[in-house]
Amino acid sequence: MDRIIPINIEDEMRNAYIDYSMSVIVARALPDVRDGLKPVHRRVLYGMYELGLSHNKAYKKSARIVGEVLGKYHPHGDSSVYDAMVRMAQSWSLRYPLVEGQGNFGSVDGDAPAAMRYTEARLVKVAEELIKELNKDTVDFQTNFDGSLQEPIVLPAKLPNLLLNGSSGIAVGMATNMAPHNLGETLDAIIAYIDNNEITISEIMEHMIAPDFPTGGIIYGYSGVKEAFETGRGRIILRGKATIEVTGNNKEQIIVTEIPYQVNKASMIERTAQLINDKKIEGIADIRDESDKEGMRIVYELKRDAVANVVLNNLYKQTQLQNSFSVNNVALVGGRPKILNVKELIGHFVDHRHEVLVRKTSFDLEQAKKRIHLLEGYLIALDNLDKVITLIRSSKDPEVAKQELIITFGLSEIQAKAILEMRLQRLTGLERTKVIEEHAQVKKLIEYLSEILADKMLRMQLIKEELAELKERYADARKTAIEYHSDEFTMEDMIPDTEMVIMISNQGYIKRTPLSEYRVQGRGGIGAKGVSTKKDDFSEHLFIATTHQYLLIFTEYGKIYWLKVYNIPETKKATQGKAIQNLINIAPGDQVRSIIQVRDLKNADYVDNHYVMMCTRQGVIKKTPLRAYATPRANGIHAIVIREGDCLLDVQLTSGSNYIVLALESGRAIHFNEQDVRPMGRVSSGVRGITLVHEQDRVIGMASFPTPDWDLLVVSEHGYGKRSSIDDYRITKRGGKGIKTIHITEKTGKLVAIHAVKDQDELMITNQSGVTIRIEVGELPIIGRTTQGVRIIRLGPDDKIASVAKIDVLDQEAKSEDDAVINKASQEENVLEEGEEIYNN
Repeated sequence: MDRIIPINIEDEMRNAYIDYSMSVIVARALPDVRDGLKPVHRRVLYGMYELGLSHNKAYKKSARIVGEVLGKYHPHGDSSVYDAMVRMAQSWSLRYPLVEGQGNFGSVDGDAPAAMRYTEARLVKVAEELIKELNKDTVDFQTNFDGSLQEPIVLPAKLPNLLLNGSSGIAVGMATNMAPHNLGETLDAIIAYIDNNEITISEIMEHMIAPDFPTGGIIYGYSGVKEAFETGRGRIILRGKATIEVTGNNKEQIIVTEIPYQVNKASMIERTAQLINDKKIEGIADIRDESDKEGMRIVYELKRDAVANVVLNNLYKQTQLQNSFSVNNVALVGGRPKILNVKELIGHFVDHRHEVLVRKTSFDLEQAKKRIHLLEGYLIALDNLDKVITLIRSSKDPEVAKQELIITFGLSEIQAKAILEMRLQRLTGLERTKVIEEHAQVKKLIEYLSEILADKMLRMQLIKEELAELKERYADARKTAIEYHSDEFTMEDMIPDTEMVIMISNQGYIKRTPLSEYRVQGRGGIGAKGVSTKKDDFSEHLFIATTHQYLLIFTEYGKIYWLKVYNIPETKKATQGKAIQNLINIAPGDQVRSIIQVRDLKNADYVDNHYVMMCTRQGVIKKTPLRAYATPRANGIHAIVIREGDCLLDVQLTSGSNYIVLALESGRAIHFNEQDVRPMGRVSSGVRGITLVHEQDRVIGMASFPTPDWDLLVVSEHGYGKRSSIDDYRITKRGGKGIKTIHITEKTGKLVAIHAVKDQDELMITNQSGVTIRIEVGELPIIGRTTQGVRIIRLGPDDKIASVAKIDVLDQEAKSEDDAVINKASQEENVLEEGEEIYNN
């Protein structure tokens, strides 16, 4: 009874639970911020290192490795050790695998690895960078579980493994889920931090853009990345990489080549098939997994009446083709769990590397001092060779000889012992020279190592050089793309404000291309291939905007959506672009009709002094203050109420006192003052702008003039155009039938575009076959409003003008001599046949 101690059960439970939870947190579930490893992973790597399993040595059975780790360092279940090793060998689990496996190590479909007796493994070269320098007293060691061996508490880790490969784990009362990153970007960010410890997280993000997942995919939106980098917590949306292809029999397919991180491919396909059977996803005729050793390929074959972009959006919405990764950067700092932002993670790694460098340098310095001490003893012996030999020969045993050497020459015990152990060949003249040279080299080394220990700036420079060398050796390209789509984060500080050509095709594909890719050509040129489109698709909207501007996108149904220009994927001019449904939540069946770009929706002066002028196919016009559309919403809002049988056609940004011209495809136009149209609210339908000449007629566009000294440009569908002075169009009241603006003939075709222009402006003209030409407005003569015009672009027999955009700022790019020759040739080719009238009244 004396051995029974009464205790309070609440206190005992509390203390026991705290001990248990701390054991789980520190010794099992959370990684160390310095090397990014949990104890089991560290022990596996150290066990493989002890077995000599470097990247250029033979593989060993996994069971042998597991047994080594279990028996010496990790007294837990063999499955826990094997599972940890397997994960370190899976290229879809780690961005930079640390173990090279041979045999079946599982698959992205969730297949289990083969038993450990069937597989083999060895270290990857990158993993060796974590372990190197262990033998130079760079880190502390601790006794293993039975006190018989020593194991490292942390690895020296030349590479920031926690940032490169991330980590995940569930402890007691806390968890960690850290994303992997690209090696080259990460090392650049660390070097920038070393150069400036006061660097901001935004500046770090100029180098280390976003996580880089081993399975690739697309980071959809940037706000989660920014939040994770700044706070250590954030939700990152990931999408699979999908493209739309057309088969030989004109059927469309969605091809998925990359899936989100940690998504089981087989489960995703099975879940999709179930949703198709339940009629929750429509338009898919068949699903095939055509993945092989060359890469992933999941094929969604579509039904003939399906809209590929709509089906893809449904897949993103309802399946794991779109998934999220919740960042929770919890790691052990000094043995305590802590939430860390990206700058703190980098800072702790740099501190660790600095400590390792100091300890390594101190170790090397100590070894160098020991070596030079021996060399100095050798030199004394060689300088007094005859005396030393005589002394040794006269001594009765080694101990007496050693003492005599110490007394006679003032040597230390270590030096005397080393002299006695010298081989006779060291007494030759050549060996003496080698000892002298080595002494000089070691002396220089001691000076250099002492300099390192005395100068922190030099130590930091050495760390930078080491990181640069590692980047040169191991850096690779990003696997995960980034799609900036959300206004929660703007990239304006990192993206230059340059002019872009925005193109939207008839079937809803959008892209942006630098304006500089389009060379200026002469009037009548043959143009250049501007976009590669699907069959029956063509560029319908083309305009110029700068990267930082907002696009206000108006659709046929009268809705408005917002989009920053830099959120549109940048491509080469000959590529198709991306489906606009992936950028804005446009309703099925709706399509883009007009787009205007605005400088800043947050500037009160700008917003309050501008209006949005809209017109419809049936000639209805409406003016609304820009303020009504200054609050972007993800799902869009109604911009105008569309009457039955009508649709929104064109939109212009005005100052409130502009001059407005509406034109009909029959070749008539009306000119009136904007002040004749009173401002209306967002939910209204507008007033009559122009009266149609006949039922089949329709409005083709609207031009807006801030002052009356502009010209009116008109273009017909067969490539004829001209500009006329606005003075030729008398100002009338809105609602009339208008007057002739171009002489319409069978040769010119119907009127398709009008623009307000000046001499310094340029035009981008695209036809339905995808050919684009860029010409200067100044090349077009100013002629009467009732004339036919001149040929602007030479079209094929069945081709027509699809869109005409105006470039407001004169581009200064120089034309090459080759361009001049090509343009001259194309102009000569387009000379009208003899007798053909250019100006036809």
